Amino acid sequence: MTWKANILTLYPDIYPGYLGYSLLGKALEKKIWELNIYNLRDFGEGKHKTVDDKPFGGGAGMIIKPDILGDAIAETLIKNHDQQKLVYLSPKGKPFKQVDAEKFSQSNGVSILCGHFEGIDQRVIDIYEVEEISMGDYVLTGGEVASFAFLDAIIRLLPGVLGNEISIKDESFSDNLLEYPQYTKPQEYKNIKVPDVLLSGNHEKIAEWRREKSIEITEKNRPDLLKDKNTKK
Repeated sequence: MTWKANILTLYPDIYPGYLGYSLLGKALEKKIWELNIYNLRDFGEGKHKTVDDKPFGGGAGMIIKPDILGDAIAETLIKNHDQQKLVYLSPKGKPFKQVDAEKFSQSNGVSILCGHFEGIDQRVIDIYEVEEISMGDYVLTGGEVASFAFLDAIIRLLPGVLGNEISIKDESFSDNLLEYPQYTKPQEYKNIKVPDVLLSGNHEKIAEWRREKSIEITEKNRPDLLKDKNTKK
């Protein structure tokens, strides 16, 4: 079954963009996954197809209106893709982690709301039971950029996309550790040599070295990941 990515956006011409290149693009051509784009502006009001208004209670920015967004969701994402989970990429959502990417890759797809301005009316999130997901502790101008990262993390895990399941198992965040350093030819570059253990052919020693380096890098860059009791030297 083809995995589906359905996107409701104010900027449909952005897609497939990055998603149409490299391994993701080849997987799209092979129909390992499909991309369905819907233009929120088609549901806008008046001559200028307005989709937003000022927030109640005052404040800067504009909010995407619930009636317009709700109609758009009903007529596109729900009408055509009611089997896919509805997600809103928002800095106030639950942090997106590798385990979430794995979960979505094992589903039949996802439907994404790309917000803009100061966000969307909360009633849409409540009524349509939208899952809010954050791609990091920062704010972007719109959800489109976030959707590229979100979908990349998921699609690369689909069977047949990378073509090497071993590489997936050894990546960062597997076993709550960041990935160990990687090296290739030449063996010496600007007076820095590849660690001898990687040239030894001793797979047990190599595995031990890689785990030690993973723990060392994780302790330095992401000590929060080591709070898991199952992570041991």
